[in-house]
Amino acid sequence: MDRRKFIIQSAGLTLAGIIAPSLITNYFQYFAKEESTFDLYKPSPQDWKSDEVNISWIGHSTILINMFGTIILTDPVLFDSVGIYVLGLTIGKIRATKPALEFNEIPEPDLVLISHAHMDHMDYKSLKELTEKYPGKADCITAYNTKDIIEDLKWKSLSELDWGESVYNDELKITGIAVNHNGFRLPGEMDRADGYILNGRSYNGYILEKYKKKILFAGDTAYTEKFKQHRSKNIDVAIMPIGGYIPHQNRHCNPEESLIMASEHLGAEYFIPIHCNTFDGDEGFHAPIDWMLKSAVNYNIEIGISEIGQTLTLDG
Repeated sequence: MDRRKFIIQSAGLTLAGIIAPSLITNYFQYFAKEESTFDLYKPSPQDWKSDEVNISWIGHSTILINMFGTIILTDPVLFDSVGIYVLGLTIGKIRATKPALEFNEIPEPDLVLISHAHMDHMDYKSLKELTEKYPGKADCITAYNTKDIIEDLKWKSLSELDWGESVYNDELKITGIAVNHNGFRLPGEMDRADGYILNGRSYNGYILEKYKKKILFAGDTAYTEKFKQHRSKNIDVAIMPIGGYIPHQNRHCNPEESLIMASEHLGAEYFIPIHCNTFDGDEGFHAPIDWMLKSAVNYNIEIGISEIGQTLTLDG
C-alpha cells in the first residue's frame, strides 16, 4: 500500500473510532501520556555470553533473546503507546508498565521477528526508531503479505516467511508456523483467517533453532491443536500468549489453554508468558499471570519467567 494512502486511511479510521480490534478494551485511550509504572526487574544484556541462551521479557509480546551470540527481538513495542502512527505521533492504546529496557538500552538486534501486522505487534514507531538507530544493520522477518507496511524502513533485509517455510540467519534456523489468529492491520483488509489464503494478511508463530536449542515464539493465538505437529521437535522453551482472552476469546487463548498447548501438545521444558501485564485488559491486569501460576503445578512444564524484566538463561 502507498505510504501516503496508508497514513490518510489510518487517520480517518482512527477518528472514526475503528481501530484494530486487538487494541479495543474498556480502557482505550487516544493519546499517550507519561503515567506508567516501572518494572521490578531489569535485564542485563551486556553480561550475556555467546555460549548461552538468554531470554528476557521486555513487555507485551516483546522478547529480547540472545541465542548463542545472535540477538533477536520479537514484536518490538518500545514506547508509551501503540496504534496509528501519524506524523511522529502514535494514537492508540497506552501501556500501563514501561518496557523493562528503555529504547536506548536495547542492544543492536541481528534479527527482528514480527508475528503479524496488528498494531500491538508491528509497532511502526518502534520499528522506525530501531532502523534509524541501526540503519542497514538488522534483518527482519515478518508474516506473509505484511512487509509492505514497513518496507520503507532501513533494514539490512526484509523478508516474509510463510507457514512451513524455513530460512537461515547465519547458523540460526527460523521456521514459520501456523497459529490460530488473524492478520489484518486495518478493518476491511483481506485476511487469511477469512479464507483469503493467497491474498490475505497472514500471522505466524516461529521456531528458532541454533546448536540444538529450540525456542518456539507463538506470537498471538487462540487455542488450537496445531502445535501438536511440532512435539517431535523437542522444544526447549515455549513463549506463549496468555492475555487478551476477554473479550476476544476467539483470537486469544487463556492461561490454561496456553499451558495445555505448551506442555501437553508441544512437550516444552520451559514456559514464558507474553501478551499480558503491559496494557490494561478487560480480564484484569495481573489476572493472566495469577491464573498461569495457579495452574502451572498441574502440568509437566517449568515457568521460566513470571514477570516483565526477568531473564531465563540456558547453558549451551
